[in-house]
Amino acid sequence: MSAKPPLKILLSSPRGFCAGVDRAIRIVELALKKFGPPVYVRHEIVHNRFVVENLKAKGAVFVEELDQIPDTAAPVIFSAHGVPKAVPEEAAHRNMFYLDATCPLVSKVHKEAMIHEKHGREIVLIGHAGHPEVIGTMGQLPPGSIHLVETVEDAERFEPRDPANIAYITQTTLSVDDTAAIVEVLGRRFPGMMPPHKEDICYATTNRQEAVKVIAPQADAMIVVGAPNSSNSQRLVEVALKAGCANAQLVQRATDIDWAIFADAQTIGLTAGASAPEVLVDEVIAAFAERRTIDLETVSTADEDVIFNLPRALREAAAE
Repeated sequence: MSAKPPLKILLSSPRGFCAGVDRAIRIVELALKKFGPPVYVRHEIVHNRFVVENLKAKGAVFVEELDQIPDTAAPVIFSAHGVPKAVPEEAAHRNMFYLDATCPLVSKVHKEAMIHEKHGREIVLIGHAGHPEVIGTMGQLPPGSIHLVETVEDAERFEPRDPANIAYITQTTLSVDDTAAIVEVLGRRFPGMMPPHKEDICYATTNRQEAVKVIAPQADAMIVVGAPNSSNSQRLVEVALKAGCANAQLVQRATDIDWAIFADAQTIGLTAGASAPEVLVDEVIAAFAERRTIDLETVSTADEDVIFNLPRALREAAAE
């Protein structure tokens, strides 16, 4: 039997679950523990099929809209991405017991938008149309209050009512560099534009992108473990390619790996989006270990120790 060819894997740290994702999943698990199934969840709690299927097996029922939920005393949970104001209003109108798993860093963007509107500022939201987080943020205010800008070209074309009275906010899971380019255009055109009080792109998105920027130039190819509908995971693929990696592939599971991409690779990079569990990273490493002799090196660029509080209704269950 011939020896397996060597392969160096540069494992990105930080990677995988962020504090907001961890909190959202715990909310569903603790609600199931405290109240028993079913627990209803509006939209995927986080964008990862493995996580969603695991929670379904425990008794979580996923729906896209509240009108798919029967009249019930069971808990209804809003996903980590945040929801338009109309959603909790409808839940309250139907006397639903709801728990909000919106990431606190997304809630911060919602609050910023409301403060800007209160002060009469026109609001620019940098983000991706159709993403649940963008829908949720735009849904905090009446239609027309927030203008979505997706690209540098959009930024060049944007015409505010009063150029001297605008502010910008951003989706939390964007490419740091792409967003900086858009902000630069807006800032040049509208020098008085008000920025976020503190950066809107979340610490986890920024940290994972920075780690990929360090690894990508050293790697022949890169794997990002994450879901196709996960914005932060898609951005990691883009960042890897821009940072000099010839090939970068997004995979949900080890079974998705296109082995032809990695056939001649001597060194690969491996990371995971903020909604991908570590077990899926282990699965990818094991799949490579079946084919190659692995030399695993962790490349650490930041330490993360952020923890977010759980909703009061679940804190006792968490303490048990």
